[in-house]
Amino acid sequence: MKRALIICAAGMSSSMMAKKTTEFLVNKGLDIEIDATTATEGTKKIREDVFDLYLVSPQTKMYFDNLAKAAAEYNKPIVSIPPQAYIPIPMGIEKMAQLVEDNI
Repeated sequence: MKRALIICAAGMSSSMMAKKTTEFLVNKGLDIEIDATTATEGTKKIREDVFDLYLVSPQTKMYFDNLAKAAAEYNKPIVSIPPQAYIPIPMGIEKMAQLVEDNI
């Protein structure tokens, strides 16, 4: 199983996106799980080294460089989520799923 982590401001919207995108990917037959955490916990979660991909939400892009440094220490990909892939409607879920598939 592959695992991705969404890092966002408070973890509320990212938890919903993680759940809906995981369901979408599982329904496609892919063994990918997505979880979520807050920006303040992001570096700690990266250092636990249990995820294959890190996704930074649009509202926390100011933390991207610091999070990217931590991800680089573990040779893990990290990407910034475009706003259109961070909407909990079918189109947004599909875009988020594609972003995960393309980078994991």
